[in-house]
Amino acid sequence: MSRFLLRRLLLAVPTLLGVTVVVFATVALVPGDPLAAFLGPGAPPEARTELADRLGLNSPLPVRYAVWLRHAFAGDLGTSISGQRPVADLLLPALGQTLTLTAAAFLLVVVGGVLLGGAGALRPRGPLGRASGALSTLAVSAPQYSVALLLIAVLSVELRWLPAGGTHDVFGDGGPADLARHLVLPAVAAALVPLGLTARVFRAALGTVLAGDLADGLRARGLGRGAVLRHCVHNALPALLTIGGLQLAYLLEGVVFVETLFAWPGLGRLLYDALAARDLPLIQGGVLVVATAFVGVNILVDTAHAALDPRTRSRR
Repeated sequence: MSRFLLRRLLLAVPTLLGVTVVVFATVALVPGDPLAAFLGPGAPPEARTELADRLGLNSPLPVRYAVWLRHAFAGDLGTSISGQRPVADLLLPALGQTLTLTAAAFLLVVVGGVLLGGAGALRPRGPLGRASGALSTLAVSAPQYSVALLLIAVLSVELRWLPAGGTHDVFGDGGPADLARHLVLPAVAAALVPLGLTARVFRAALGTVLAGDLADGLRARGLGRGAVLRHCVHNALPALLTIGGLQLAYLLEGVVFVETLFAWPGLGRLLYDALAARDLPLIQGGVLVVATAFVGVNILVDTAHAALDPRTRSRR
């Protein structure tokens, strides 16, 4: 098991290096003038030259990448052009908010996906199974933007049950209960599509096991319905783990729209603002953090999968 984990960690190094090369080159080639975005279009040439020298923008692209990578390995992601603060100081609080939103949405994905998928696998042709299939299809097919606006319009504007954005009320106590109220709408909006996909995959995996030789053998041995179901769920867990890990990675990367719409001060919204401001150091640092989190989630999923099914260790 330790060799498997070491191999996965070693494979992550060239992956992250490749991501840094692509991101650095892409961001550098994006049209626009970061100096004009910070200093304004009418800035004097002396000010532009001074800022370009300070940021290293006058150096060739390979030299700039080598310098940035060396500082990144030392934990220095540069200074934000728009915020005039170290990039790490801006990313860490935003990352904490994104992880909070991702954890809440992922909890909904796992619980909802298991309940919907399990109900559909147990009664595939009954009313419960048909309702489960319809709900999971609706969750996957519903436009996230429209659903989010509908949630705001109904639950926040009309009924005034939940706040429409932010993390705390202006005159609230700022405690966990206040944060939980603000989490509901963005978490539901972010979890909608991953929940539907998880339910469909888990339903197919559990249904296959229930209809296979394993379930027949357990029933022939005289095991009760609960024991048979427990063994079948255990055999369907690798599929749930795989789709769950993919959806967790999707949530970490794909909450930009949700954070922007619900004014959630997370990493996605920070990167959206950085793109609008052409803040190159902040964009590069933010994408590096997201890519590292994505690779880390995949390593954890592969490790957990190998622990559940030792046969996979020799294939990866």
